[in-house]
Amino acid sequence: MLMKMHESKWFFPLLLVSSLLIILLTGFFSPAESNSGQALPRVGFSAPNFSLPDSENQIVTLQDFRGSVIILNFWASWCPPCRAEMPAFQRVFDSHKEDGLVVIGVNTTYQDDVQEARQFAIERGVQFPVLYDLDNSASRDYLIQALPTTFFIDHRGVIRKVIYGGPLTEVFFESRG
Repeated sequence: MLMKMHESKWFFPLLLVSSLLIILLTGFFSPAESNSGQALPRVGFSAPNFSLPDSENQIVTLQDFRGSVIILNFWASWCPPCRAEMPAFQRVFDSHKEDGLVVIGVNTTYQDDVQEARQFAIERGVQFPVLYDLDNSASRDYLIQALPTTFFIDHRGVIRKVIYGGPLTEVFFESRG
């Protein structure tokens, strides 16, 4: 019987259609919230809020920057593209901080070393806020699966673009206006 199904001219088209339906329905009915109850990070939706420590162990909340355009970059000190793009983030921050641009680096510290991350930021002359995701909470809420991952968030807190991978360059930033 199984052999005859494979020989049927309808077997593979039916298999393809049913697979596509499963994929579409899974995406359609996927939850709109993360485990923490926040909205999932999607273009056109509000960026999930988080609170993380900075290098002085002061808690910084994303919501604190509402009203500013934010470039939110998830990175690790061991990640070659992350290392390569950090100078471009600093130059863009230097060029546009007076215009209200905020750049925030979130180190995925749960898979990195705090001291190495801090040393890396010092060596690269990073002047924008670097926050440390010690327990994976922000990375989990932002569904980080690749490094680097960069979110562009408008002044209302809405995600406008997401870039997976890198390294991003200063030319890339400037071409986006």
